[in-house]
Amino acid sequence: MSGGGGGGGGGRGDGDGLHGFHQRLQRYRLGLLFTAGSIVMLFISFTTLFLARRDAGRYDPVTGAFNSDWTPVHLPGKLLLINTAILLAGCLMLEMARRVARMECILMPLRDIPGVQAVRQTSLLWAVAALVAGLGFLGGQMRTWLQLRHAGTLPNSGPASTFVFLLTGTHALHLAAGLVVLMYACLAPGPRLFLERRTITLDVTAWYWHFMAILWLYVLLVLRLMN
Repeated sequence: MSGGGGGGGGGRGDGDGLHGFHQRLQRYRLGLLFTAGSIVMLFISFTTLFLARRDAGRYDPVTGAFNSDWTPVHLPGKLLLINTAILLAGCLMLEMARRVARMECILMPLRDIPGVQAVRQTSLLWAVAALVAGLGFLGGQMRTWLQLRHAGTLPNSGPASTFVFLLTGTHALHLAAGLVVLMYACLAPGPRLFLERRTITLDVTAWYWHFMAILWLYVLLVLRLMN
């Protein structure tokens, strides 16, 4: 993958060769690793606070005992399962986008060889499908919060409900940040015109999405422990 920027959807890249491409990819992956590490530490802190708060209580001076004020929250289980399925489907779509973009980046320079069939670029189609899945997941989360609100469960209803909204809301916020990057991959001129830039963007976004899916399963486990 040598040379300068290519034009149109069949652009080979705007990088400085194969070595520069791999260097930039590793740089972005390293940044993603540090980002994921900070997010993990944040959710570990939330879990530690949750465990400490669940086992705490209010002191009763009459009996001399601590009475728990932890009230379990009834969660819309079916809706959470649907949201989980949508998120995992988005994982598969983004993984396909990542792999297809990598193959496009490898095979596209060969298109100038006589007799070689043109490579059909489908990575952006998979990315758009994953974007739709991500928006569907966030819409499902909003519906979950609305159902909790209609059931009388608000963020200030009690310690358990506070942690429910804190965990799911923080996860949704970080996923929304990933969707912004995915929108960039689908709509910005750079990723659309240059295969190398598109490949790097989809690679990092896909790994981040996989991480968010694992984190969501962890959140579901913590929510189950709450009850």
